[in-house]
Amino acid sequence: MTPDELMNEACRLAIESVENNWGGPFGAVIARDGEIVARGQNRVLLTGDVTAHGEVEAIRKAIQVLNAAAPSISREHVDESTLKLVPRPEGSPDRVPERARMLMGMELYTCGAPCPMCMSAIYWSRLDAVYFASDLPATSHIGFDDAFQYEDFSRPLDERSIKIEQLRADLGAAAYATWAEKPDKHPY
Repeated sequence: MTPDELMNEACRLAIESVENNWGGPFGAVIARDGEIVARGQNRVLLTGDVTAHGEVEAIRKAIQVLNAAAPSISREHVDESTLKLVPRPEGSPDRVPERARMLMGMELYTCGAPCPMCMSAIYWSRLDAVYFASDLPATSHIGFDDAFQYEDFSRPLDERSIKIEQLRADLGAAAYATWAEKPDKHPY
């Protein structure tokens, strides 16, 4: 499929979401070499799950498609999954020399510019590229405005709109030490 055809499918999914009262006008497809791996639609109103955005749904479905051995991927099947370790990309600020490949080699096409949550999921999933049809001002114009989140994230913790503070660092340190000392940990 061409980029135009992939974007057309993402926007078709967005319209379908609205028409079926599943959620806002957000649809997404993940493609590899022009072939769709997974589709996602906003399903917030269908499920009541505020994380059910089109991009996140597409990422979840892509992982399901690509990890046939899930939910319990054995050590023998790791290299066949999105958990296969690959070297850190050149120039990456990552401190870990290898990470799971996740969705490297794939692109996401989405009807609207991703919100902060979706953009975080895109970074974590290691997609190569994101293409969107409607920009942030157009998205804001229809009532989906995330500017306050971007602004809030840049503030010190004690000035954020949601109370956020550290509590019981000793308990967190114990969990972190368990991971740090695990000899066979699998960085993802």
